[in-house]
Amino acid sequence: MPLYEYRCTKCGHQFEVRHGVAENVERCERCGAPVRRVFSPVGIIFKGPGFHINDYRKTPPPSDGDGKSAAPAKESTPKDAAASKAKESSTPAAGAAAKSS
Repeated sequence: MPLYEYRCTKCGHQFEVRHGVAENVERCERCGAPVRRVFSPVGIIFKGPGFHINDYRKTPPPSDGDGKSAAPAKESTPKDAAASKAKESSTPAAGAAAKSS
């Protein structure tokens, strides 16, 4: 049977009661005033394959061989983009297309 936590609305007394899921505690055990159930966060940590932290990490997992992580992919910069455009425009096909227009 689960353990539930309750707090008195009048005196603030907080207590735990073990009872079935369908049952409910109506009154404080000290003063008899109405009580409300207290909900607390559960301390669960999910580990292992198939969870968000493992599936969406920024760096790739280490390879099986040497145990070292792989180098991150190089990001392109505006300078690299300008250099690649300059190379494309200097090719003979691009020059021939420009002359025929």
